[in-house]
Amino acid sequence: MFRRARERAGHGDYRGSMPHSFRQVDVFSPDPLLGNPVAVVHDADDLADEQMAAFARWTNLSETTFLLAPTDPAADYRLRIFTPGGELPFAGHPTLGSAHAWLEAGGAPQRDAIVQECGVGLVTLRRTGGLLAFAAPDLLRAGPVDEEVVAQIARALGVAREALVDAAWCDNGPGWIGVRVADADAVLAIEPDYAALPADVGVVGAYPAGSDCAVEVRAFCRPDMGLGEDPVTGSLNAALAQWLIGSALPDSYVASQGTALQRRGRVHVQKKADGIWVGGATTTTIRGELGI
Repeated sequence: MFRRARERAGHGDYRGSMPHSFRQVDVFSPDPLLGNPVAVVHDADDLADEQMAAFARWTNLSETTFLLAPTDPAADYRLRIFTPGGELPFAGHPTLGSAHAWLEAGGAPQRDAIVQECGVGLVTLRRTGGLLAFAAPDLLRAGPVDEEVVAQIARALGVAREALVDAAWCDNGPGWIGVRVADADAVLAIEPDYAALPADVGVVGAYPAGSDCAVEVRAFCRPDMGLGEDPVTGSLNAALAQWLIGSALPDSYVASQGTALQRRGRVHVQKKADGIWVGGATTTTIRGELGI
């Protein structure tokens, strides 16, 4: 692992001609092609920022990631995360998919848990119930949203202001504002005007008691991020859990996301003594080499 970083430091004669191993991993669904794919490039230390950004635009997935040698001795690897519109300090499904790809390629954690270095610092991952899960990072911004912004969100979602039961900042890197609506049917009925969104907005509504999933979630992103609606979103689900567990959500539940996009995402959320853990299934769907 991280061969190029060593060669650039004088331990080889690397001239930029070797291909990069590549994996595309489906995240948050046990069923092939029904989760959220992430493109993962291995040993990417030799790639320039412009190359990373260009490849992310080319894949046109919600996120493309690059595995690099860590700079923090406590980390097992460093991760950079790009959308078609720019770089993110943290995102959930790329974190799970990249850890899966790193392990599959022979990565060995220094300790019992996997430690990822990224823009928000160190993120811990582990296997919980057979699924990879990450510890929700601390919110960078929480609390009430200005009423003017809430009204603007309602207009952008095409609903009446009173349809938004609650709203809060849920920013753990991407800048989410979370809004709660009456139920899952109300979530699925939304037809947003992306150009009118004042921020990236996550919407959550409950299913009836006894349903397979506790809530339906949708993630709507501003046009400059190049995403539209994200199929299944780990960072948003982590932030919603930090906001709503103990009030509108129990300590352990499964969230559904992607239904409106013909996906079947399942996000497993648990509040434990050491924090909130967000997990899901991960499956490699494409393996190959990238020549850039």
